Amino acid sequence: MAAHKIAHVTLTGPSVVKELFIGFALGLAAGGMWKMHHWNEQRKTRAFYDMLEKGEISVVVAEE
Repeated sequence: MAAHKIAHVTLTGPSVVKELFIGFALGLAAGGMWKMHHWNEQRKTRAFYDMLEKGEISVVVAEE
């Protein structure tokens, strides 16, 4: 009894260079978004303390 050979597509593994490039690109994109979020939070905090120092706002509830 002879073994039958079945023709099928050979799947190759993922390209290491391609995977590294995709990981690098996604890391840079996520890092950039995080830095933009961080800078926005710093700007809001700095604006709050500037207004507090100038007396434009107060953290004490005004009594009526």
